[in-house]
Amino acid sequence: MSLKTPKGTRDYGPAEAVLRQRLLDRVIQVFRRHGAATLDTPVFELRSVLTGKYGDDSKLIYDLKDQGGEPLALRYDLTVPFARYLAMNNVRQMKRYHIAKVYRRDNPQVTHGRYREFYQCDFDIAGTYDPMLPDAECIKVVAEILTELDVGDFTVKLNHRRLLDGVFEVCGVPKDKFRTVCSSVDKLDKMPWDTVRREMIEEKGLDERTVDQIGCYVSECGGIELLDRLSSDGQLNAIEGAMRALADIRLLLQYCAIFKVSERISFDLSLARGLDYYTGVIFEAVLKDTPDEVGSVAGGGRYDDLVGMFNPKRTKVPCVGVSIGIERLFSIQEKRTMVGKSTRTNETEVFVVSAHRGLHLRRLEILNQLWSEGIKAEHSYKQNPKLLAQLQHCEKRQIPLAIIVGEGELARGMVKVREVASRQEEYISLDTMIEEIRKKLTTLNVPE
Repeated sequence: MSLKTPKGTRDYGPAEAVLRQRLLDRVIQVFRRHGAATLDTPVFELRSVLTGKYGDDSKLIYDLKDQGGEPLALRYDLTVPFARYLAMNNVRQMKRYHIAKVYRRDNPQVTHGRYREFYQCDFDIAGTYDPMLPDAECIKVVAEILTELDVGDFTVKLNHRRLLDGVFEVCGVPKDKFRTVCSSVDKLDKMPWDTVRREMIEEKGLDERTVDQIGCYVSECGGIELLDRLSSDGQLNAIEGAMRALADIRLLLQYCAIFKVSERISFDLSLARGLDYYTGVIFEAVLKDTPDEVGSVAGGGRYDDLVGMFNPKRTKVPCVGVSIGIERLFSIQEKRTMVGKSTRTNETEVFVVSAHRGLHLRRLEILNQLWSEGIKAEHSYKQNPKLLAQLQHCEKRQIPLAIIVGEGELARGMVKVREVASRQEEYISLDTMIEEIRKKLTTLNVPE
């Protein structure tokens, strides 16, 4: 039998896991900088919580076998569980981040960071606030993360669901087909217009004239000039929702200019975000210097009605949020970084070395003293290891310091400390060992 991981999953060895954790830590720093509190929810939900929220993508939900009379499903994203949490606990205001695995019965492309099991990193602002202020902060969070991760040049595409609905209305799409047509438009970042056009006609049942009108609109992208042109569009002018959407985008662009991210923004009418729960502004970040197959590396938008789907009798809780595609970013970083032997996979600060036979008990005493003082330390699991083997182990694992325990030094109440990289050595007193080790770690700029 040949062993392999399930389709659409992968193992992360120590070097890969370290790189991914570094990415996650930097993302978390940005989330916390913006005042978000963390949240965790179960990896599976009642199936009824998830169904009816994702449109055409609902077929990608992993159903679980009925256990104890509760039909369950693995969570598809972190947004619907967040909305369920708000509704269940009657929470009306919250700024939260959540980093956890989600599951999709999708067609995976592992080389491009598309999996069936993967991490999502979500940042959301729930509550009733003045228009576009939370939305602008979500875009700012995306820009900060992608800038700090140094993934290259990127663009944040921006659109509005109500504007798309207005476009569909102008083009003659029946209202009950708005969401399914939106799902087709959402495929334009992966498929050419001719393919999407054929899907709208053959599968969604739209006539050719309607589809061609849609094509004229969704081919448009730009900035303020496009906004001005759409604002003077005679047909869109007659649709109140479309005019409100354009006003929202104008205000959002003003805030983005203040946040100094407007140069990253592209007002793009082809952006649709296929999930059904979006109700307002939508956005998606794409990298300019990577293959198109990578797709978006962040996406989100406003979903004002989702919480109300769970608690329709209670006060509406508007929400806006963004999800960072950490797996895709990791896939890019993994290719750019020489992950492997050169990657340090431990946080050990000190390795306690025996210079002679019969010193393992004294070695354990010193090791325990280091641990008790909160210093990250290791030693060999052999009673009488060879000195050279221990020092080579320190170099291979890039451990900053080695404490060398020898009979003569111990008799004088001292040990030898070796800076592993430079191989410089000096004697220090056992009485001041902890203080001296801390000084050296600070000098070597070893993070705590």
